[in-house]
Amino acid sequence: MTNSRIAIIGSGSWATALAKILLETLPEIRWFIRNEENIEQFRLYRHNPGYLRGVEFDTDRIHFFSDINAIARQCDTLIIAIPSAFLKETLRDLHVDISGKYVVSGIKGLIPEEKMVMAEYLHLTYGLPYENIGVLAGPCHAEEVALEKLSYLTVAGTDESRAEQFASLISCNYIKATTTDDIWGTEYSSVIKNIIAIASGIALGLRYGDNFQAVLISNAIQEIKRFVDVVHPITRDIKSSVYLGDLLVTSYSQFSRNRTFGTMIGKGYSVKTAQLEMDMIAEGFYSAKIIREIYEKYNVDMPICEAVYQILYNNRPPKKEILKLTDKIN
Repeated sequence: MTNSRIAIIGSGSWATALAKILLETLPEIRWFIRNEENIEQFRLYRHNPGYLRGVEFDTDRIHFFSDINAIARQCDTLIIAIPSAFLKETLRDLHVDISGKYVVSGIKGLIPEEKMVMAEYLHLTYGLPYENIGVLAGPCHAEEVALEKLSYLTVAGTDESRAEQFASLISCNYIKATTTDDIWGTEYSSVIKNIIAIASGIALGLRYGDNFQAVLISNAIQEIKRFVDVVHPITRDIKSSVYLGDLLVTSYSQFSRNRTFGTMIGKGYSVKTAQLEMDMIAEGFYSAKIIREIYEKYNVDMPICEAVYQILYNNRPPKKEILKLTDKIN
């Protein structure tokens, strides 16, 4: 894989962090950024003009593309790091057959219209066998990657050899990477923890303290386990970093968009106002509605996710919903 041509699809903070990681181990990368003006600014200033601007790049080692078909034709491995709400719009012009390529999802969200996790969407829409799909997950914020703070990632894939090769590729002095074959549990856990982080932020905005947050998160990991055990019943250790670790960092970190979004809701912002002020995507907002449909279908008890859904989509008062939640968790 170190000799293959690797492409990053996306231009946000996580895509930028992944580019930084890959350039630690690869001589060059290819990078799709749809806006040609952003590419020109990137070349001129040697940093991403929109995200993680403190990270300076050797742009001589980056081949920029604004044509998604051109980059797809040239590359063997595609890493997709786009907010799920914008994925279809970004890939709408992709006509190259990618079914034989290795595609890694860096997306922690669901495809809204299809209500699918990324692996399922890639499989059904682009004909990718599941062994050609990897999922990148774990407790890892782009901002800490930019600062080269030690971080841990997990590559999920049914092809153990490919997952291990990719894990080796992204391992460097500040990234430790491991593997798992639990694509479904990893993806759904990554989605649900964003909803939980919104709940954590709402509680913070309502001035609940650390004691309540601890109870909230300990109940949340049980909620996640109930869900993934029903949707994809295999043996897994829910306490491992790809599940519990990701939940903890997203719920507690200052860099968490979902927690920030929830904090604004808890302080009295409307959903629309919070979204406009953030000017960034909180994946948990879109996921809350879809996940609710799934856990209702399977009859899974998800009180924290239900409280978030009621606040975001039925305009229920955050103070009343969280108060009701306090009687459902312990």
